[in-house]
Amino acid sequence: MTAAAVPPVLVSPLTQALTLARKDLRTELRAGEALLVTAPFGAVALLLAPLAVGVDTPLLRALGPALYWLVVLLFGVMVTMRASAVEPPAQRTVLRLSGVGPRVRLAGRALANGVLLLGFQLVLAPVAVLLYDPNLIGWPWLAPVFVLVAAGLAVLGALADALAVGLAGRTTLGPLLVAPVAVPLLIGATSVVQAGHHGRSPWPWLVLMLTVDLVAALLAAWCARYLEDLT
Repeated sequence: MTAAAVPPVLVSPLTQALTLARKDLRTELRAGEALLVTAPFGAVALLLAPLAVGVDTPLLRALGPALYWLVVLLFGVMVTMRASAVEPPAQRTVLRLSGVGPRVRLAGRALANGVLLLGFQLVLAPVAVLLYDPNLIGWPWLAPVFVLVAAGLAVLGALADALAVGLAGRTTLGPLLVAPVAVPLLIGATSVVQAGHHGRSPWPWLVLMLTVDLVAALLAAWCARYLEDLT
């Protein structure tokens, strides 16, 4: 008698993406590159601005939110450029042979990036409040802003990381690719804060940020298969 063939277990793309994201987060937890290395540099960048401006408290309060989001944008891109640490070439080959599609791998990377970027923003936020003493009127609107900025940068960073994989200057090329495209996120985040200060509705800026996130996700999904041939 021959043993009955065991039917293959089908795993949904969402489950695969979540598994890859957990794998990336566990690797990052062991390495500590994002929150233990990049976050302190971001805090130092926030500290340098008050030293340059001086004791002009009203000016610091006015500039504080914009400087915070600028640091989140520039240093957040560095958080997303971690392919060499979390996914070496041999591991990418194993994933391909296992039937994990390029869109699923990109989605898993974006999910992990989003979690790390949310943590990065939450770590820097108290530093910005202590240094700049900003006006926190309308602060509940910051919750969706944190999520939208993290989601947009996560997808754009994962896409730029896939484009620059294998290149010697990938850590430099990545920010150059992401920063210009992420400008609407920076404008939207600072404008939501200003709208809250002046009692205006921040919905138009939130819609702008959501649109950028959706366009970035659609672009990443469309490019993923073509990036597979490049890498």
